Amino acid sequence: MAKIIDRKQMRKKSPSDENENKRPLTIKKFLIYVILIALAIGQLFPLIWLFDYSLVKSGDLFGSEFMKIPNPPIWNNFVRAWVDGKIFHYFINSCIIVGASVFLSMIVSFLLAYACTRMEWKLRGIVFGFTLIGMMIPIHATLLPNFLLFNFFHLLNTHIGLIIPYVAFSIPLNTFMLSGFLKTIPRSLEESAVIDGCNIWGTLFKIIAPVTKPALITVAIITFVNNWIEFIMANTYLSSDDVRTLPFSVINFVGYYSSDYAIQFACMAIVAIPSLLIYFALNKYITEGVTMGAVKG
Repeated sequence: MAKIIDRKQMRKKSPSDENENKRPLTIKKFLIYVILIALAIGQLFPLIWLFDYSLVKSGDLFGSEFMKIPNPPIWNNFVRAWVDGKIFHYFINSCIIVGASVFLSMIVSFLLAYACTRMEWKLRGIVFGFTLIGMMIPIHATLLPNFLLFNFFHLLNTHIGLIIPYVAFSIPLNTFMLSGFLKTIPRSLEESAVIDGCNIWGTLFKIIAPVTKPALITVAIITFVNNWIEFIMANTYLSSDDVRTLPFSVINFVGYYSSDYAIQFACMAIVAIPSLLIYFALNKYITEGVTMGAVKG
């Protein structure tokens, strides 16, 4: 009887114990939410500040106030940025260069990641290691050698002269991400394809590529965002308006003695819009690709 009473008392105490255990969890969740909200505000504030300053007059940007309320909003800033900044012409060049670099880097990275993770050959560890070393090389260290090399082969002021370094600097990170995802794919898929008479290219593009779709979209978005707003290499290798990319539109409103800052903010806002739209439209694929590639099995 004593044991039964003790058990009943333990059962009566259990709700209070659970409440006591829930309190620290609730506090932890609250702190986590506060931290995440603060980080979100910190990430979104530059965009809010950018679009806010793109709707005011250039003379109103200077003052003691950190944020300006457009009264009234100057929408003509975007019209002038589009026309005088040659945005449409630069936009076409950016689409050609970035589109080609995304496509080529995806193909090369996918084939390289598959060869280093799914195929058995002697030098695959060395090749994979040398590929990842590229993630530690800063672009500034290659500007002058590449400039001399491209000048020798007459690739300066051409689309190819900018596509090559974009692809080269995208391959290491893309290969690293794709290799982590490919390790989670069971080998039974490839074995079944071989039994059905599928060759290596059919296995790659009909079996493995569809399964790797989230990771491929993830690396495509990362490559697009990194190359879409890149300016250092573009400014080094391109000097003609015929091949310049979208970030150069901001320079068109920089003068020797003064600059039209409101129009520059409008240009930067227009440049940022495509990246934001693509990211928000394909955000679920990024999350899926990163999380699935992070867990093996």
